[in-house]
Amino acid sequence: MAALSSSSSPSSFFFSTASPHPKPTRFSRLVRMAYQENAPSLAVVGVTGAVGQEFLSVLSDRDFPYRSIKMLASKRSAGKSVRFQGEEHVVEELTADSFDGVDIALFSAGGSISKHFGPLAVEKGTIVVDNSSAFRMDENVPLVIPEVNPEAMKGIKVGNGKGALIANPNCSTIICLMAVTPLHRHAKVLRMVVSTYQAASGAGAAAMEELVQQTREVLEGKPPTCNIFRDQYAFNLFSHNASVLSNGYNEEEMKLVKETRKIWSDANVKVTATCIRVPVMRAHAESINLQFENPLDENAAREILKNSPGVVIIDDRKANQFPTPLKVSKKDDIAVGRIRQDVSLDGNKGLDIFICGDQIRKGAALNAVQIAELLL
Repeated sequence: MAALSSSSSPSSFFFSTASPHPKPTRFSRLVRMAYQENAPSLAVVGVTGAVGQEFLSVLSDRDFPYRSIKMLASKRSAGKSVRFQGEEHVVEELTADSFDGVDIALFSAGGSISKHFGPLAVEKGTIVVDNSSAFRMDENVPLVIPEVNPEAMKGIKVGNGKGALIANPNCSTIICLMAVTPLHRHAKVLRMVVSTYQAASGAGAAAMEELVQQTREVLEGKPPTCNIFRDQYAFNLFSHNASVLSNGYNEEEMKLVKETRKIWSDANVKVTATCIRVPVMRAHAESINLQFENPLDENAAREILKNSPGVVIIDDRKANQFPTPLKVSKKDDIAVGRIRQDVSLDGNKGLDIFICGDQIRKGAALNAVQIAELLL
């Protein structure tokens, strides 16, 4: 079994677009630099938030090249100090002029901020990698997981003099498709049923802090403080807090449906999801049932996953050891286990898997930085 890495090298695979289910082809470029005079200028928007802080961590871990970096946040956070690669940086207030001379901007400040400032940045020639849902379903904006569909951002490069928007998918979608896409390429997924068990980190740093606070309060016999969620979070679980739509699905569930279709360029794939909040700090878990067009047995699936970039297998039936949120927290790779044939389907045309991935890292910051690496 491959070891989980906390700072993996950039993805070692691209995918050819010659067929609807392209096979991986290797590329050798490895980013191993940091400060350089001829490197891109960077900006991090929402730098004081959980994902913003993780942006800095991933940029540092991967020695992302830069000649300058701006730390941007709200007026409330302006003037704070942020440490990056051994130096203190002052947080600046985000304004329309913040992107003068900026080549790449990593955004994680919420949809309304992205909708307002993203296009302004693009007008100034900045390539924006946006972690919000603001542009994901815009047909003119690529929605990218580098290991899955890098071809979607073909032609967008630093140095070509043009700004652009690239959307980071939702965390649950990234974690899901990292594991499922390699299987989809081999056997074509017809239907996917996903149940998610989502960590506090998906709701931001304040939710993480409240989970810790509530846990202390409940253990001390005090009523829990419920500012972020209406329901008690500690020692409890509940339906995802996203708004419920007229079809009975919540917005988080429909993101999985719509984003999967866009990323796979397959409007016909059937996807259904149920999303649940669980009292876990920063890694999501997902139970996934797959129905295929072509036969795929569990042993072949293991071999496929074992050779897939960004994926590790934790699947020891004898020892009853499988993925857990703690095993992947602060790690880059998506862990896959409970790989088994779906006994309700004949002809080896169904599989069940259980996966875990760090929501802040590959589910957000790492994926965005990997996108930025492809811009160089």
